[in-house]
Amino acid sequence: MKSLFYDIWEMTAEMAPYLLLGFLLAGLMHEFIPRQVYAKYLSKSNFKSVFLAALFGVPLPLCSCGVLPTAMSLRREGGSHGATISFLIATPQTGIDSIIATFSLMGLPFAIIRPVVAFVTAIMGGMLVNMGEEKRDEKKNLDTFNYSQETSEASHHTPHSALPKTITQKLLNALHYGFVEMMGDIGKWLVVGLIIAGMITALVPDQYFALFKDNSVLSILLVLCISVPMYVCATGSIPIAVALMMKGLTPGAALVLLMAGPACNVASLLVINKVMGRRTLLLYLSAIVGGAVMFGLGIDYLLPREWFTSVLSIQNDCCHDNNMEWFTLASAILLLVLLINALLRHDHHDECKTGNCACGNEPSQSFFIEGMDCSHCAANVERAIRSVEGVEEVSVSLSDKSAKVTGNFDNKKVKKVIEEIGYKII
Repeated sequence: MKSLFYDIWEMTAEMAPYLLLGFLLAGLMHEFIPRQVYAKYLSKSNFKSVFLAALFGVPLPLCSCGVLPTAMSLRREGGSHGATISFLIATPQTGIDSIIATFSLMGLPFAIIRPVVAFVTAIMGGMLVNMGEEKRDEKKNLDTFNYSQETSEASHHTPHSALPKTITQKLLNALHYGFVEMMGDIGKWLVVGLIIAGMITALVPDQYFALFKDNSVLSILLVLCISVPMYVCATGSIPIAVALMMKGLTPGAALVLLMAGPACNVASLLVINKVMGRRTLLLYLSAIVGGAVMFGLGIDYLLPREWFTSVLSIQNDCCHDNNMEWFTLASAILLLVLLINALLRHDHHDECKTGNCACGNEPSQSFFIEGMDCSHCAANVERAIRSVEGVEEVSVSLSDKSAKVTGNFDNKKVKKVIEEIGYKII
């Protein structure tokens, strides 16, 4: 048991400085890059829109559940079918935070190859969807775009049209997003990933993986069986991949886990099937699994193994060094404090409970929403509801999975905009 906690602590300390930097950069990107920038260039069903969607998606720090409403919003705002799928593939597989964290535990080669694979597979998936898209889909895109313009104009005149923010306000918002909201979203999955990695390292005997050791095909098949149904974020998958490599699985298999795990969880598959159809779902899976396997085999058979295992050797050599540098120790302690703080803040979106809303005596109604699991989900639900004509105030509660809506509005329109971004009213 002592070895288990020690292994978990060592991985946490190794990743901590890079994770903190990643969360900071994620907050800055979120606050200083407007959402409209992404939607503006993704409306056409051509290679350029798919390329840009992948390019935008690779550095974005969105978790697996958070990317779903974001992508559905892009679709609703006029994004093409192929561009939406490209964004859905690229974004959960990697991000600025997970790229930095990958470098911390797995070295530079993995940190370079991981976003490259995400980018290529995203383009593959987007183009596959575009090639089979029929003209009626293009008409649907046009209708969706027109509808989004109307709702955008409606939301522009809501009481919450914000005044321009100062640099100080933006920096504070960036810190809050990176170290509170985003850390709350992926923190529990990062903890789960670290615990699983520690259990694999400390409790699973080396001979358990003897059949798979240095066998690329069997290793990849094993990892596919584990990763496709598993819910894990891009950052949380890193320690698990490291632990499996230390037990003898190939670098190619580790790459498959890093790519397929975050993008192929059951929740994502169900929403894509519901909103975009079975055919699109199959193309989505084909691009992710096919691309990950192709690049995984390429790593195992075409590139020197030492590129990917040398970092593990260094970690093994120093894993029992008790003289941990003060900066690493301080970063690990700060990360743990921030994680605890973020995970304890279950309901920071529910303004009515804290007395900060402006509902007054306006009529209100509560909607219970299935599939709303993180602050990204809550923010997208709130944004969608605010776009409905007549809505005066929205208060979203993550803990209750509900939204309290105040004003004179049409219930059917509220339900429609919620379902259009991939959620279900219950």
